[in-house]
Amino acid sequence: MGQKYNLDVEVISKSRDEYQAEEYRAAGLPVAPAVMVDDEIAGQGAGISEEKLEEVIRSHLSLKTPGPRS
Repeated sequence: MGQKYNLDVEVISKSRDEYQAEEYRAAGLPVAPAVMVDDEIAGQGAGISEEKLEEVIRSHLSLKTPGPRS
């Protein structure tokens, strides 16, 4: 998606202990795994869908949602 929409992608990986630490929870960040576009959570957990991610990206970039495919 980063190439399709010319976006910078940042991947953050931490240990399980760091994600479960009080400091991480206090930061208000989503439970890992998660995908965020700026401050909007596009999805988290095992059910992150490509469609939802693309919808959030398009909304963030103020692009129209594509019509149904035939």
